[in-house]
Formats: sequence, structure tokens, C-alpha cells
Amino acid sequence: MPDIPEDSALMKMEVAGICGTDVKLYKTPPSNTPVIMGHENIGTIAKAGREFTRRKGFREGDLVFVEHYVMCGKCEWCHLGQYRHCENTDWRTNPDAIRYGYTSAEKAPHLWGGFAQYVYLPWNAVVHRVPKGVTPELAGLVTPMANGVEWSLFDGGVGYDSTVLIQGPGIKEITAGRGVDVALDCTAGAGTLPILLGVEALKRKGGTIVVQGEMKEFPNFPLERVTVKFITIKSARGHSYKACELALAQLASKRFALEKVTTHWFGLKDVDLAIKSVGGQGVPDVIHASLLPWK
Repeated sequence: MPDIPEDSALMKMEVAGICGTDVKLYKTPPSNTPVIMGHENIGTIAKAGREFTRRKGFREGDLVFVEHYVMCGKCEWCHLGQYRHCENTDWRTNPDAIRYGYTSAEKAPHLWGGFAQYVYLPWNAVVHRVPKGVTPELAGLVTPMANGVEWSLFDGGVGYDSTVLIQGPGIKEITAGRGVDVALDCTAGAGTLPILLGVEALKRKGGTIVVQGEMKEFPNFPLERVTVKFITIKSARGHSYKACELALAQLASKRFALEKVTTHWFGLKDVDLAIKSVGGQGVPDVIHASLLPWK
């Protein structure tokens, strides 16, 4: 293993989740330089510098989940635990941003993606301890679960007795003419139609639509239908530190059989097939897929 500074660590990859963003990045890479993909990363601390352990409390052998954000640790967003908004990790606005699965492999020490056997953890990596009883395979669901927590509970304000319409992967249900309180669009930029369906589903005034994905254009959108119902439209983007902790706690609770969500596993040599399968072009009937880098 390479030498590392005292305030950093090396993580031996156990599981790397594959998501729809990977499918998009595979077709349209974030840069013109080589990139090691993989941003939903679970692994074991294989080598830890003394200062890394002192600062973060993690030791060699600990099973951890690493968020894909590499924060600055100084800005307002970092102090709020909202690392997703930190300029240090926002690849859309900062060409020198560091983010797992997005950063150029030409940037030393090169190990910036989970579709590999080892990942480099600098002092400003955002690391969570995986609770006891949660396997690496189950922990591979943390990132999409944390996104769900963020977008529904925090962004959408979902609470007790809320009725929710989920568009995209998931269950669609509108109840007995009462409409819904929150519409969550997970279609990843499918256009105006899902938003209009959400507006229609919000029968009562004061509802919320949470939109995930990137839409460059929003043509001929009837804004009056939003204002008449006093609807709030929010943008969903990633997750907070708290959402990750809640997702890990949910996995540890064993309340639901969440291990059934991951339907397919692939080895590192099959990463091309894995990404294409998640995109609907390879192995059929994939719900969630993960990569096992040592297989």
C-alpha cells in the first residue's frame, strides 16, 4: 500500500453501490481526464495515520461508510453538516472540486473512486461508522436511503399522516380523491410531465413538490396551476450528514427486509455490464445493484 500522510487513511473497498448517476456519467464523463467511478462506498479502514485516528476516531479494521463529498471544513455549509453544498466538493461550479466518483484519477494520490479495491481518505473525508450487525452488503444501501430521508423528511417535510406521491422507482398511490401532501419526482429529469402529475395530485392547498434531477429547460409550464394551489417547489440534491446517520440507524433496526432491495451483485471485472444493467441495457430486472471489488 502507498505511503499516506498522518492525517489520512486508506480504505479497503467492500461494496460500491451503483446508481443512476453512474449510468449518466458513464455516457457523459464529468471531465476529459480518467476518472475512477463509484461514489456509494463502504469499506474497512486498512491503514490509518495517527492524526486521522485522533481527529476522527476511526481505527484500522473499522467498517465505515464514506460520503462522496470531500468538504473544506470551514464554510457555513460545512458547519451545518450540509457538505453537499460546499464549494470544495461541487464539481459543477469548481473545476478543482474533490468528490468521490467524479474527481480525476490524475489528481494525487489518484484513488478517488469506489470502483476499485482501495480508496484514499484525506482528513476532510466525511466518514460514518457502520453500526454493529449491519453487513457491508446491507450498508451499500446507505446513499440512496439517505437521499430518500433528505428529500422526503427534510426537503418535503413529510411527517405523521402525510400522503406522498413518489414518481419514478417506487410505489405510486393516490388515495381516495384526497390527493397528496407531498409529490416527490425521482424521474431524474424526465421533463414537465411528472411535475404536472404532481401538481394534479396535490388536491389541497399548500402542498410541496420535491424535484430530483437536472432539467435544462422547463418549456410551456403553467405556473398559474402552482400559484393557485400555493404549492412550494423544492430542488432535491444529495443528502446531509444527519440523513446518512438516520439511514444507517434504519438499516441497523432490521425493521424492514431491506436486504431484498439489492437484487444484483457484480465483480470489478464486470463493471461495464453492471452499469449498463442499472441503465436497463444489460441484465434485466435490476432494482439496486452493487459492486464487490474483490470478486
